[in-house]
Amino acid sequence: MRHLARLADYCSITNMHTKNLAIVWAPNLLRSRQIESACFSGTAAFMEVRIQSVVVEFILNHVDVLFSSKLSSVIRDGAGACP
Repeated sequence: MRHLARLADYCSITNMHTKNLAIVWAPNLLRSRQIESACFSGTAAFMEVRIQSVVVEFILNHVDVLFSSKLSSVIRDGAGACP
């Protein structure tokens, strides 16, 4: 994810900003067996891929926070604690 976020830094040259990267990579990063099955219609599959691309775009826009060592340690240390 950090690599894709770095690629987005060069969007002025490549025109691959986070939205474009998310559209291209979301179906691979968030693969869904439901979409691949024959029971999903074209419209439903399109909506599912659209949701996936929004999620990947969010992750790419917040990669520094989501994958920071500080957040990881807070999650790890607080995972076993009960309120």
